[in-house]
Amino acid sequence: MKVLITGSNGQVGSCLVKQLQSCPEIEFLAVDRDELDITSKQEVINTVNNFMPNIIINAAAHTAVDKAENEVELSYAINRDGPEYLAQAAEHVGAAILHISTDYVFAGDKDGSYSESDTVNPQGVYGESKLSGEKAVINACSRHIILRTAWVFGEDGNNFVKTMLHLAQQRNSLGIVADQFGGPTYAGDIAAALIKIAKLITDSKNTFNANNYGIYHFSGMPHVSWCEFAQVIFDKAVEQKVLVKSPDVKGIKTEEYPTPAKRPANSKLNTNKITIVFNTPASDWQSALNHLSDYA
Repeated sequence: MKVLITGSNGQVGSCLVKQLQSCPEIEFLAVDRDELDITSKQEVINTVNNFMPNIIINAAAHTAVDKAENEVELSYAINRDGPEYLAQAAEHVGAAILHISTDYVFAGDKDGSYSESDTVNPQGVYGESKLSGEKAVINACSRHIILRTAWVFGEDGNNFVKTMLHLAQQRNSLGIVADQFGGPTYAGDIAAALIKIAKLITDSKNTFNANNYGIYHFSGMPHVSWCEFAQVIFDKAVEQKVLVKSPDVKGIKTEEYPTPAKRPANSKLNTNKITIVFNTPASDWQSALNHLSDYA
């Protein structure tokens, strides 16, 4: 199996590289923006035609949600055009594309968790550009997996866990949003899920059912608020002696912490489909916090 990874320096991309290094049966080419500008159609064509992958995993994205409100052109170039070029190139060489998307494609106002068939209604540029990317990939490549996820964190890159640990060393009390809910998702679990799917697709026994291409949700359980997530981080950090003591955590409302882009109040994703089809359980985000010294 030959795998092309884009966005290799990001949270998920770096985990993909680490995990694939222990898979000798898989040849992979990992590229970030310096090695491949996915917004250049010709660069994408050249890279894919030269490497001839069986699988393309697109972990590249413009994920700066607030900046996206002003960087509209850039957001669509990276989140829509790049995925489209990768999907077109995949189709041309007979490869499958595994593309990471987001909970932001939903309005976030539903009661209960979102399933793959629920109506999409993004509320900002980031969500709109990511939804456009989903549609572009689906239209360009018949062999596609769209993996929607949420609240991603890991040892590499910037994320909520690192921010909380940093703030906890500076302040005695913190106000954390308590009326937005979702499933924190460990980047390493996303990478493992993608590799598992890639192996099933390229299985020499050809047991993969083509009807299983499509959209899947993958995120963490149990669902919590940002405030509850932060408290677990602090409790575990104290247990592991990463922090001397936990700051006092006060739950605040979304309107008390205004941001340029609107956040979904409900980012809960139903992961039953991926569990059934690919035997992949939801991300165990609490276990992923058992080695917080790696995040500090």
